[in-house]
Amino acid sequence: MFDISDKREEKIRIILDGIMTISEIGSEQFRITVIGDFIIPLKDAVKRIKERTDTLNLMPLFRRRKKKVLIQFVPKPKPLKKIRYTVNIILFIATIITTMFAGALQMGVNPILKIYTGIPFSFTIILILGSHELGHYFASKRLGIDATPPYFIPFPHIIGTFGAVIKVRDPIPDKKALLEIGAAGPLIGLVFAIPAVIIGLKLSTIIPVGEGGLGLGNSILFALLSKVVIGDIPAGMDLLLHPVAFAGWIGFFVTALNLLPIGQLDGGHITYGLIGRYQKWIGWVVFISLFIFGFLWQGWFLWAVVIVVIIKIKHPAPLDDISVVSLKHKIMGISAMIFLIATFIPAPFIF
Repeated sequence: MFDISDKREEKIRIILDGIMTISEIGSEQFRITVIGDFIIPLKDAVKRIKERTDTLNLMPLFRRRKKKVLIQFVPKPKPLKKIRYTVNIILFIATIITTMFAGALQMGVNPILKIYTGIPFSFTIILILGSHELGHYFASKRLGIDATPPYFIPFPHIIGTFGAVIKVRDPIPDKKALLEIGAAGPLIGLVFAIPAVIIGLKLSTIIPVGEGGLGLGNSILFALLSKVVIGDIPAGMDLLLHPVAFAGWIGFFVTALNLLPIGQLDGGHITYGLIGRYQKWIGWVVFISLFIFGFLWQGWFLWAVVIVVIIKIKHPAPLDDISVVSLKHKIMGISAMIFLIATFIPAPFIF
């Protein structure tokens, strides 16, 4: 248990001895706040403080206050319950069925009689979405952060799923971890989405332009791959995507949605890892831009509502908000954000 006696501030002084000169120290309920300056290199200071507080069941939060270091010591969260995989398995099986059903519909057959024809689409979309979430999962595990396996979300519509999610159950330790976890999902997902698009385009057919129906918008990356694989499409003709290509297109679209630099989206993680608290200003600019794109596709209005209600615009700070991010991690984050530009579709669906 956390010691709430008057001696707790003295314990903190002992923890910080030889690491930090203290300018101010104060306590409020279960939180102790210290302001001062490190007298040893930042990396070593953060490591030693974490090691010393671990034995006291405390968790330090590192922040900046002007040119000073601000540390808040709070009780560690209670141990989490063991993960049970029953729900994950049931949702995964249900998603296989709904995506096979959707894939059969795309093939133009009766999905009840010939649901097996939806296997190519189902396999591809689950592979892309699953690899995206497993990228987050294994990045979290590598960093010692507890996370759940993917939860697939089955839904009976044109693609048969609302995607997949994982839940990171531990606090994110620093900006380096934000960058690794945030970038791993989109980058690994694209490793499978790009070949899916290439293979799917080779299986697609060119047909006369028809009236009505649903058209798909183009991203820079999809248009480039189409140009290389298909070449120029003659006037009066259109490209009918094979379900595998459509699954790849969805993979690109989902990647762009997740890479928006807002709140708890992958792009929010990455942007905060790169520029810290200034992420909120970029988040607001992108959020306002969604209303402009909403005149091209009304779905952006709905996405803006989801962001305000659930995702939020400002990304919360990690436990350590002062440590320096390495060049390697910056390159990783910038590379992921380049793919936001390459996969973003202003008007995804055209009726």
